Amino acid sequence: MSGYTLHRRTVVARLLQDRGELLVLTGLGASAWDLASVSDSSLDFPLWGAMGGAAMFGLGLALAQPERRVVVFTGDGEMLMGLGSLSTIAVARPANLSLVVLDNELYGETGAQATHTAAGVDLEGVARACGFPTAMTLTEDRQIDGLRADLHTHQGPLLAVVKVAHSPDPMTLPPRDGTFLKNRMRAALLGPGAILE
Repeated sequence: MSGYTLHRRTVVARLLQDRGELLVLTGLGASAWDLASVSDSSLDFPLWGAMGGAAMFGLGLALAQPERRVVVFTGDGEMLMGLGSLSTIAVARPANLSLVVLDNELYGETGAQATHTAAGVDLEGVARACGFPTAMTLTEDRQIDGLRADLHTHQGPLLAVVKVAHSPDPMTLPPRDGTFLKNRMRAALLGPGAILE
């Protein structure tokens, strides 16, 4: 088991402090609950069951909204399932997209089995090999404020692997209705007339 000390919910709360107009997407499970513990904004879109899809969802939103900053929070298990997305994102090179991987080296949703990052798979290295201009691994509290600034100013894409301790945080559930989430974000970005039933 890892000896990391960063706490995922504290990290998410600090990264979203004074978030302004950031568009925030999450993968399924714990990353969605982490977001819901600090925010229920019309600029939030938690995915509920599309494991492996969060990074590509973020790419689509970043390309569709090039003037907006897009941040995706996901876990190591989901990022490992969607490794191919890193190559696609690197080729597309959206300047406004950041991926934050909350890496506890476990599949938290299925019983805390070790992921491949526990065996040495280096997500930062994979992103760099794919062509990400900015990729980093954070393990210390003092690094979080710098990442928060990067989410607002970097020319991306950016991937940040944040090594966090395993923590059985209580579920803080975001809205579960996909149509509601879609319409809420569409209205926030495009106006009330953009809502599609």
